[in-house]
Amino acid sequence: MSDSDSFIDEVTEEVRRDRLFAMFRRYGWIAAVAIVAIVGGAAYKEYSAAQNRQAAEALGDSITTAMQANDAAGRAAELSTVTAESPGGNAVVEFSLAAAQAEAGNTSSAVATLNAIAVNGEIPEIYRQIASFKALILQAGDESTIDERRTGLQALAQPGNPLRMLAEEQLALLSLEQDDTEAAIAKYQEILQDAETTSDLKQRATQAIVALGGKPEAVPGSQG
Repeated sequence: MSDSDSFIDEVTEEVRRDRLFAMFRRYGWIAAVAIVAIVGGAAYKEYSAAQNRQAAEALGDSITTAMQANDAAGRAAELSTVTAESPGGNAVVEFSLAAAQAEAGNTSSAVATLNAIAVNGEIPEIYRQIASFKALILQAGDESTIDERRTGLQALAQPGNPLRMLAEEQLALLSLEQDDTEAAIAKYQEILQDAETTSDLKQRATQAIVALGGKPEAVPGSQG
């Protein structure tokens, strides 16, 4: 290689370095911003996770403290002062509150608490359905709510609802509450024939039919 070629190569390399440095000076801030965003995002995620853990622990401690009251009325009073930062956390508190209110004999307050959960669109539907189901159960024996309970249970007994079979069983009990033995037996027979009925529910339905003077119908495909 001649001296002139070597000189040209050195100049070319120098020009390349100058261009590279110029690009860094011109566009390097983009990389810097990207790095800061990535690092900042990771830090914020960790911070948020830590905050969520702290909030969950604080809520758990508050509920535990409230549940240590000597009687159900005291637990209900303590739980009524507990608040959460998220809809899900509030649902946990309200379920616990409703249980304490029911145990204390304050059924109307328990039903109101559960109904508030049932209409809260910020929490998953399954929890709203459970709250509605529990509220309907608590009203058993109240003649003034029979039509309302039947409507609510029929809504929960729709195909695809995870509480469908439990709602069907409650509809049978509602017929018994109205002294309609024939309708109750018919509903229990339907439960026996339903493919989604669990073994425990089948046993309860069979026992109820026999106790009511009926004869359980054979389930299609069963033996014996």
